[in-house]
Amino acid sequence: MRTPAWLLLAAVLSYGTACGPRDAPGIETITEVTLAADLHALAHDSMQGRLVGTPAISQAAEWIAERFAALGLVPAGEDGSWFQRVDLTWFSPGSGTNRLLVAGAGGARAPGDGWTPMGISASGSASGEVVFAGYGIVEPRLDYDDFGNSDVNGKVVLVLEREPGVADPASPFDGVVTAEASRDWCKVSSAQERGAVAVLFVRDVHVRDDIDDWAAYHRASWPEQPRRIERYVLASWAEQVRVPVAQISAALAERLVAGSGRSLADLAAAAEAAHGGHGVVALPGTRVELNTSVQRNITPARNILALVEGADPVVAEEVVIIGAHHDHNGTEGPEIFNGADDDGSGTVGVLAIARAYAEALRDGKRPRRSVLLAVWDAEERGLLGAWHYTTSPRFPLERTVANLNMDMIGRNEEVPPEGGGRFTGLAPQVADSNANAINILGYSRTPDLAATITAANEKSALTLRFRYDNNESNLLRRSDHWPFLQSGVPAVWFHTGLHPDYHTPLDDADRINYEKMKRILQLVHRTSWELANADVRPTLEDMKSRPAS
Repeated sequence: MRTPAWLLLAAVLSYGTACGPRDAPGIETITEVTLAADLHALAHDSMQGRLVGTPAISQAAEWIAERFAALGLVPAGEDGSWFQRVDLTWFSPGSGTNRLLVAGAGGARAPGDGWTPMGISASGSASGEVVFAGYGIVEPRLDYDDFGNSDVNGKVVLVLEREPGVADPASPFDGVVTAEASRDWCKVSSAQERGAVAVLFVRDVHVRDDIDDWAAYHRASWPEQPRRIERYVLASWAEQVRVPVAQISAALAERLVAGSGRSLADLAAAAEAAHGGHGVVALPGTRVELNTSVQRNITPARNILALVEGADPVVAEEVVIIGAHHDHNGTEGPEIFNGADDDGSGTVGVLAIARAYAEALRDGKRPRRSVLLAVWDAEERGLLGAWHYTTSPRFPLERTVANLNMDMIGRNEEVPPEGGGRFTGLAPQVADSNANAINILGYSRTPDLAATITAANEKSALTLRFRYDNNESNLLRRSDHWPFLQSGVPAVWFHTGLHPDYHTPLDDADRINYEKMKRILQLVHRTSWELANADVRPTLEDMKSRPAS
């Protein structure tokens, strides 16, 4: 793929010369031999796939912290440690009763009879008249508010799932990438703030079919035995939800909206077409009684954080973050999901760059700004370690210059012609076509940072592919740079691409291309050194002004 003209121009303007930046000190310590040794240790069977909440990931975290300590870096976790605790919540049925009563639609219904409690729900009881609030989205960055000036005090609010323009690349809601504003808990929080006593979700039936077997859907949502891999949210997100929340069938929703004189499909289509928000529609003659009983359970996780302190007193309190995630998918019977590429490769990459900075310090070369080496937990469960950091940062986000995220940097992108849902939105490609390539995601959100990478790539001589920022694969929001982009921090993802071994027991250390991985890490190190020493910080495009990607 040709480098976009705007990137070439930005690189020239940024550096003023075609000779590229000076090389980063300590870069010679990034070697294939060391990378291979580290990755064979981290992705060894003894680490048991590093699943969140297991002794195995604790073992991996201690190993990483010991490596940071051996390099002489500064602990940047809580209470002088290497660790930042991350509380995760998962949900199980409570000891009470779950029931739903829709006036005029028969007696009280048990879960599975056209509805189910949602995991994010609080336990409690509520009753009230029902109002329809479109998608229930509030996004100040787009001046969009489905509630308008209505307070919905004492009401049960009915909202559509997902977001407007869900399949439209030109949608202001992040194109075809799922927008943060459409998260269930965000919608519930917005309704609560305006006085709602409960929230009901219904499918956006104007663009997709309703669930056809509610009994089976309820059983899958609330299994009798714990899942091998639980569904988590941040505990801080769950704590924000204080009202009962349920998902209901389109048939039940149709009864609720009938009093408005319009069908559910009509109201949904109007919400789809709304600019700036749909507004609240009264549903005369409706009343719902809802009781939910949901148990919230806590699983602790840990980020691992190490610091290289900056030398310039003017900017030393600013920080460049270099990150990756160390969790993966554990074991299933005799099979071990070692996650060598996803994301053992990025994790040992953080260690390699940490080693380069440690070598620079020994040579008396300290960056002007500070550099935070971060290994995130619970990425596979929803980027939760990185999300927690952005809500409880160790260094203020306004002083965070950039986040350089590495996730799957050890293979060549390979998309089979019949790859299935794992490769949705990605064109078929053979591995050899990407032998020298690295994808840079987030480029359209921060052209300045993309230009810095382009200039730093002169010595690495990789093929930079600027793609996937607006792709139905949802790749842009599927790794740990995303929470930083959403929190106002310029961030990019270095990613060599998906491949058939992704998320299978075949993702082992023996399949990694260490020579290519070395050159990628040298690129990331050069980029980080430039950011840590530059006079000007990169900027982030806002949602209204950024170009379509």
